[in-house]
Amino acid sequence: MTRIITNFAQISANYDAAFVDLWGCMHNGLVAYPDAVRAMQDFRAAGGAVILVTNSPKPRSFVEKQLVRFGVPPESYDAIATSGDSARSAMFRGAVGEKLWFIGEGTDESFFEPLKIITDPTPISRVPLEQAEGIVCCGPFDAKADPSVMRPQFLYAIQKGMKLLCANPDIVVDRGDEREWCAGALARLYTEMGGESLYFGKPHPPIYDLARRRLAGLGKDPSDSRIIAIGDGIHTDIQGAMGEDIDSLFITGGLAAEETATTDGPDAAKLADYVARARVTPTYAIGYLR
Repeated sequence: MTRIITNFAQISANYDAAFVDLWGCMHNGLVAYPDAVRAMQDFRAAGGAVILVTNSPKPRSFVEKQLVRFGVPPESYDAIATSGDSARSAMFRGAVGEKLWFIGEGTDESFFEPLKIITDPTPISRVPLEQAEGIVCCGPFDAKADPSVMRPQFLYAIQKGMKLLCANPDIVVDRGDEREWCAGALARLYTEMGGESLYFGKPHPPIYDLARRRLAGLGKDPSDSRIIAIGDGIHTDIQGAMGEDIDSLFITGGLAAEETATTDGPDAAKLADYVARARVTPTYAIGYLR
């Protein structure tokens, strides 16, 4: 049964490290949540390590600059693990071929910047779909358009046996008050149509491996029982935590705010119904990270 709390400090002493989601948890895609920032600063001051684990398709360096713009200070975290970095590593190891068709926006082009940690990387070139061996998807061309607009291109790619590398498994995200489609929605459609999609962000293991490497880089190696995952995605953050056998704190005021009737905190009955339908059970729940 999920325990509802009102403040992270109620449970923070039980953990040495937190894998913390960004969008919907630390910021809303436009500005930081001050209470969340303070909660993570307090956790670090008490000796805890904060690894920001995000399904952003961007490199870590891009996310760091983005956080400055949003008002999330460096003092509120120790390191960042992005889905993009995990997926880029696979791409430069040849997971989907050398000649790739790219789906995404102009701001996603940093995905193709070289990775210094890989020796003898696969030579990657971006080509039109008709010349491609595989697909890299960082997000829709138009985040407001229904993913079904990609059916003609996906049908062609599937007939050619192309694999789709998904750099962001999120289905939707809220940018301020606007809901947008993410790369995960396209990858789900590709799979439903009979194609093969490769995932590297939450809830899939590769990004947790990266997060643990970030912890190790800090000289920390806590047991799984001393790590907590925090986020607002029931099928990403919370399902991923369950798969890793670590505790989780579900932020109900994010993507599930309406379903859980969250004002200051979630409605207990509606939360219970929501997690039952999702078949994913968080260890704890809170309206907003604070």
